[in-house]
Order: sequence, then structure tokens, then C-alpha cells
Amino acid sequence: MKKGVIALLSVVLSVAMLAGCGDKSASESSGNDGGNAPKANFKVGMVTDSGTIDDKSFNQGTYEGIVKANKDFKMDYKYLKPAGTTEADYTKEVGNLFDAGYKFIVTPGFKFETAIFKAQDKYTDAKFVLIDGAPNSGEPDAQPVVKENTVSIFFAEHEAGFLAGIAAALHVKDGQAGFIGGMEIPPVQKFNWGFQQGVKYANENLGTNLVINKENVVYQGSFDDSAAGSQLAAQMYDRGVNVIFAAAGGVGVGAINEAKTRVKNGADVWVVGVDSDQYQDGVYEGDKSVILTSAIKRVDQAAYDMIKAELDGKFPGGQTLTLDAKSDGVGLPDENPNLSDDIIKQVGEVFDKIKSGEITVAGEQGDLIK
Repeated sequence: MKKGVIALLSVVLSVAMLAGCGDKSASESSGNDGGNAPKANFKVGMVTDSGTIDDKSFNQGTYEGIVKANKDFKMDYKYLKPAGTTEADYTKEVGNLFDAGYKFIVTPGFKFETAIFKAQDKYTDAKFVLIDGAPNSGEPDAQPVVKENTVSIFFAEHEAGFLAGIAAALHVKDGQAGFIGGMEIPPVQKFNWGFQQGVKYANENLGTNLVINKENVVYQGSFDDSAAGSQLAAQMYDRGVNVIFAAAGGVGVGAINEAKTRVKNGADVWVVGVDSDQYQDGVYEGDKSVILTSAIKRVDQAAYDMIKAELDGKFPGGQTLTLDAKSDGVGLPDENPNLSDDIIKQVGEVFDKIKSGEITVAGEQGDLIK
């Protein structure tokens, strides 16, 4: 396994504010072996979004961050899986956690926005971490309202997408790329825009010629229709696409499955994963995978660092944070077996230029494929 260039370290956050409290007992707790002494009765709760804690995406990343914090700080923790994905479903589980003494509650994903908007007022002695979303009323043109007991965390997806575009262009060199998105929402759009900018940068500066045609940029409209993902990927590969960046949850899994089927039959096609390292999802034979690399959002580190901030008395209540390349909040995986040493080196040089400000990746569409 080749060592990747993006050593995703601890997210560096300048934070301030408040401390929290909790109760006792947990259904999902670890051995509390070693680490710092916890606050008295400090208990961390999590409500999952659609999916499970092993979904290779936001639920798993958030949960792994909590588990890691437990090993270091010896607090109790628990997660609850709602019966559905409505505001009422999320609100019910937030209330169940609070009633059981879990007063530091982490929620992954924009679907929690309206539930946390109400919860931060109802449970004023609780702390809330909303990852990839901002509390709001859900009304048209509603503005975010982040109270002092809540922190809202976003990521610079366009920077992660940019690095993935560089890697894809350097690997394919001369060919076609495609993008399959789930819902057309800002985080997914920014992955797309960053990817396109990365390909464009590589073509103009690194000697590549990777083309992205308009018909090969598609938003499927959901995050769970794997059959649609397979179909979209098949259409793109049939049009000569060599690599697809799939930022689409379960839809992306369908694209990965299509790539695996084709590679088994002798095709040379690839998928760029998203959010977490999806290399294992793309394994088709032994340790061979169709995942070229993945555009990473360090959701696990975000959850971990908010717990640490609370224990240090520095919970950033009332703030909206954006984790980016400079804070090592986004990047590529630590391990990139399908990228050559030379490509890893070149991507690392670009990453350093983003961190230093020499390269600025736009977080909007700009002069790209429409």
C-alpha cells in the first residue's frame, strides 16, 4: 500500500465558549481504558441519519470520531437510529438521548437542520454538534440560527474535489471523466465544481488532457437509488468515460458496482469515492479495487475535536466552522494504492499550494461545464 500525501491530521480549530454537563449510564460504551479523566457524568449521544453506523459515510465517520474520543477521554456514549428520516423522527431520538442524560448530542447531515433548530431552544442545557448543516426553521429563505449551545460544521468539499480531479487527470492522462451526484445540494455541487477545476488545472499546468463533457455531469436526485447509479455509470462508460467521480451515497455504490463488473470483464475504468475512503467498497479481486482515490471529508475528526473542545472548556457555541485544507479537514486518503508515487507527489505539491493560498479553489460554479 502506498502512503498517500494527504496525511489527514487533527483538525485545527480556534474555538471558545462554554462547558457542558450530562448524566450517567449508556448502552453503547467502551472500556474506558486510559486517556484523560472525563467530566463528571459526561455522556455523548448521536442520532444517525438514514443508514447505519457502518455506512462508509457520515454515520460511520461521526460514530468513529465518537469512539475515538471515548478511548482518549473515557466518556460514555450511545447512538440511536430513528425509525424514519423526518424532523419528527429525529426530534424524538434527540429527546430520548436528552432524557437519558446524553446532553452532548452529535448529528450528521443537513436533514437534521430543522430538528436541531428547535432542539437548541428546547434543551438549553444540552450541547449540539450539527455536521454539514446549519439550524434553520425550514421556511423558504430561512436564515441559519446557531445558538450558543450549538456549533455548525461545514467542509470545503471543493478543495477535496479539486485534489481528486488532479489525481484523476494525472492517472488517466488522456481520456474522459464524468460526475454523478446525488441530490443537487451545495455540498455535492461543491464536490463537482472542485473536481472540474482540478481537472482543468491539471490540463493547463500538468500536461494532462482529461475531458469532461456536459452529458457526463449528472445529478440523480437521491442518495439511495443504487440501481440508478449503476445505470448512469453504464451510460457514461459506454460513451467512453474512463473515470467517474461519484458523490452520491447509495447511488455512488451503484456506480462502483458497475465499474467492478466491467473491470472483471477486462475494461479499464475507475471510480473516485467520496466522504470517506471507499477503497474497500471497490474491491473486486483480492485487494484490487476500482476506487482510484476518494475525496475525503474528515467527519470523524470533526466529531472528535468538538468533544475535546467541550472537555477543554472551549466548545465553540454559536459558531459556524468550515473545515478545509488548511485545517486538514479535507483531502485524499492516507493510502492510495492505485496512484503512482509520482502522482502522489504531484498531488501533494498541489495540496501544499492550496494550504499556502497559492491556489484558490472556487466554491461556486464559475467558468465550468454547465
